[in-house]
Amino acid sequence: MDFVLTLHGHLPYVLHHGRWPHGSVWLCEGALDSYLPLIEALQALEREHIAAPITLGITPVLANQLAHPSFVSEFETYMERRLESAAHAPASLAQSGDLALKPIADFWQRRLQRLYNLFRSLDDDLIGTLRGFEARGVIDIISSAATHGFLPLLARDESIRLQLHVGASEHQRLFGRAPTGCWLPECAYRPAGPWNPGYGAPVKPYRVGIEQHLAAAGYHYFFVDSHLVHGGPALGYPDAAEEPLPSSRSPYTAYRVASADGNTGDLFALVRDPRSSRQVWSRAQGYPGDEWYLEFHKIRWPDGLRLWRVTGPQVDLGAKRQYDPEAAQTSARNHADHFASVLRETAATRARGKAREGVVTAPFDAELFGHWWFEGVDFLANVYRRLTIRQPGHGNGSGRSRTPTGPWRLKHSAAVRRRARYSPRRLARCCSRKALIGNSSSRPAKPPTTRTNGSTSIADRLRTSCGRSPTARSMMRRYRAWRRWVRRTASSPMSCAVSLPLSHDCAAAQSQTRDHPRSLLSAAAGKPRDGTSGCGAIRGS
Repeated sequence: MDFVLTLHGHLPYVLHHGRWPHGSVWLCEGALDSYLPLIEALQALEREHIAAPITLGITPVLANQLAHPSFVSEFETYMERRLESAAHAPASLAQSGDLALKPIADFWQRRLQRLYNLFRSLDDDLIGTLRGFEARGVIDIISSAATHGFLPLLARDESIRLQLHVGASEHQRLFGRAPTGCWLPECAYRPAGPWNPGYGAPVKPYRVGIEQHLAAAGYHYFFVDSHLVHGGPALGYPDAAEEPLPSSRSPYTAYRVASADGNTGDLFALVRDPRSSRQVWSRAQGYPGDEWYLEFHKIRWPDGLRLWRVTGPQVDLGAKRQYDPEAAQTSARNHADHFASVLRETAATRARGKAREGVVTAPFDAELFGHWWFEGVDFLANVYRRLTIRQPGHGNGSGRSRTPTGPWRLKHSAAVRRRARYSPRRLARCCSRKALIGNSSSRPAKPPTTRTNGSTSIADRLRTSCGRSPTARSMMRRYRAWRRWVRRTASSPMSCAVSLPLSHDCAAAQSQTRDHPRSLLSAAAGKPRDGTSGCGAIRGS
């Protein structure tokens, strides 16, 4: 089972619209609190040779702002002002009788200076740095609609088409490659079917779905919320028909979307996992509400420093206690351990139910980590460290899992990498080694079968190197499964998806034949490709 973590970064266009409260300060806060810490964490994980294959969504609006020369000058001014305020904070605390908070003020001053030095070391180029991560295979960067328009409610199809095409072309211009994935604004998806928006708007008997516009713009996958897969009614539409919730649909599957005319090709929908999302997103029930984390809403004037912790869910701002960075880091590590166990438990539950291998998709706003949840970026880094640690009874004896430790190769999904371990040439080499140390079969091995051109096929080599022993039969089964799997998925556009395998049990991986991705979604209107009846929501075959 694979884990796909997606961070969606977006801010409105605030450059050249003043500074505070909804001007360039908004953008600079995002860069200081979220984007720079994320870059710092990715650099650290890359130095540790730990794969952190994050799928990072940068909207065209945000990317153009971060690449604009005005952002550099605004950010430098913002950081100089923040550093000056932090330098004066100890004297101000002494004057107000709050010397106990001085260590936290010193912590902030060191952090601000470190991140500012990081920004300068990157040549003031955040977009170029992210582009470098993608070129090295560390992350995958996806795009979105040009102006983050709410696509299902746009009345004209050309508006949707231009939103997606301009978004893809801007991504190509800024990042040097065409995006393979798209974050739909607000994860809003509308299937093909009758168009009746109500409120006096024109009614159309049929309108193409968002999926056809995505495919026309060159995208290969997008993200939806789980209630769409469960078949819920279309919220906000008049006379929305209720549908029973089918039990066969699962959020742990990459669904192939099929339209009525069959023009979407290989376009896939990844579904948000409700359980992992609740663990992170909810302040009341999730990790960000822990008592040791930094309190976002209490800020000291005039230096603008946050010096207190959450303390409790119902604690008044005046009763907040002093922040403890070491205790907060301990909580982040503990929560990362718990989150990794939740992911592994999900994978184990599906394995016990003999379900096909699937994918756990966890999409979040990028600004949640670092800005709203101060320790969120440290939490993410610790999650990938925990997912890399070998579990008891899994992997080899080296203390590490079989997760790749070099740069993540985007051209192969986790399923491709697992099958690559049992490629025919590797199996043949294993058979040859086994033949050298003796054959456990009671029958002698047959002489190699030679083709007319003098070459020996890999299949023949597998058959003859080990005779008819159970090991040979097992390897032949793997070889045939590998060949079937390659024919099905060699050209799959999901092979570029960035994911991290959750299961490191080679025996379990060998026993499963993965058909990934499956053709499970059909259009909402007309006669779908798979022959199922049309409906008003995403339907599984």
